[in-house]
Amino acid sequence: MRSGTTGSGAIAPRYSLTLVVPAALAGVAVAWALTAPDAVQAEAPVRALADGLGATVLGLAVLPRLHARIPPAWRLLAVFGGLWAATEFMLLSIEAAEVVGVRPTRLRTGDFGHYLAHISAGQIGIGVMIGTVAVTVYAALAHHQPDRATPDPVVVFAAVTLELRPITGHMSQQLLGSVLAAVHVLAASVWFGLLLAMALVLRGRGEWAAILPRYSRWALPAVAAVTGTGIVNGLVHIGDLAALLNTGYGRILLAKAVMVTALIALGRWWRGHWVPAAAAHRMPAASSLRRALIELIVMAVVFGLAAALSVTA
Repeated sequence: MRSGTTGSGAIAPRYSLTLVVPAALAGVAVAWALTAPDAVQAEAPVRALADGLGATVLGLAVLPRLHARIPPAWRLLAVFGGLWAATEFMLLSIEAAEVVGVRPTRLRTGDFGHYLAHISAGQIGIGVMIGTVAVTVYAALAHHQPDRATPDPVVVFAAVTLELRPITGHMSQQLLGSVLAAVHVLAASVWFGLLLAMALVLRGRGEWAAILPRYSRWALPAVAAVTGTGIVNGLVHIGDLAALLNTGYGRILLAKAVMVTALIALGRWWRGHWVPAAAAHRMPAASSLRRALIELIVMAVVFGLAAALSVTA
């Protein structure tokens, strides 16, 4: 199945996948504008990148489950796992500096150690770092011995690591809040990360024909879970519909809802046009990549909004 040709037209869209990074940062910038004149949260851009990298790792680990003939992309898993670990460490340093009241560049080792040892957010950060490093090391070792490795441990570690912060956030104080937060994050990560993994790994129209319809079936319940839990989480947090316009949190939430609605509409269009054409081998790989890129850019903006939302009071 890996023998399918990509065609020269597929090269540009694959490199263009880097556009998801500025798209996520644009989402953070929009969120900052919506919260003005309130102070911005410096960790939001790093949180957006960390969440996106974590979702990508999860997507790459889950991808072989969509088709038995798609082998795990261990090299990509190790690279993205390493980037995820580095970004999470940066995020942890920023959070520690904010607690101490200094710039991250002026954070002393002793203060950082105290934050990790005695502050609950720091202790959660240690768990996150353990998860990201474990994923990276396992993927690196598996790259050299692929016949003795399975992506299942990566799926478990990535999923648990992605959920550590959300399940201990403000929603954890509500009845079933941690469960709703966990479902929301995991569904969003599968929705985004699996599509990005497909764009990174799939070659040739044959692979898109085999995988895209299966992804479409996975995406449907993921979208439903993201939407349902997002509505409940948002309503619990704002408490009053008037807060959608009167508070920075509410305005970000409203913008996120608009973008998710646009994604649902786009997904409905794809299910009627892109998916049938790709399944029938009538869609070149480059065209599938371009369509995936469009959806990923919109998703990345939503991830940026969500990251800002998670650090906004």
